[in-house]
Amino acid sequence: MNNSIRSIVTLSLLTLGSSAAYADNTWEDKSKDAWLDGKAESTLLFNGNLNSFDINTDVKNGVVILTGKVDSKVDKALAAELVQSLEGVKSVDNKLTVLNEEEPENSTIVATLTDSKVEAVVKAKLLLESEVSGTNIEVEVDDGVVTLTGKVGSDSAKQLAVAIANNTKDVKSVVNNLEVALS
Repeated sequence: MNNSIRSIVTLSLLTLGSSAAYADNTWEDKSKDAWLDGKAESTLLFNGNLNSFDINTDVKNGVVILTGKVDSKVDKALAAELVQSLEGVKSVDNKLTVLNEEEPENSTIVATLTDSKVEAVVKAKLLLESEVSGTNIEVEVDDGVVTLTGKVGSDSAKQLAVAIANNTKDVKSVVNNLEVALS
């Protein structure tokens, strides 16, 4: 009888312990999803080509779900690309509705929109990188060539900013006009 009681107590403690560990994991997962949701919302908000108030984001287990409406297929692709580029995002489920199904056939317009997307992605990455003062860096893009201008705190921060730009999709090259500001 004594062994049975010990077995029941031990089993109960193990069950409670594993439940607590599961609750901790669930809490951490939900916190990470909320953090990713905030990053996605901010990234869309900082983009001048999208109306972020018409785009809703929801995150489940690192998958960002985009709903709402955009003006064109390019805007739909831009929203997904911006969010997909964020660190921690596993994938994007793009359920955005396109209001204007007609697409421009002019390659100049497409190139301009691609440059706008690259500019927004690079700027967002720089703003979200804690080791680089992204607010002091101007980003310009022309035909896939990113030009970084502004001041950074160290040579390492300068190299990091250039690496962030170089590692962004659709970037052909980076012109580094960054200066190290001496304190």
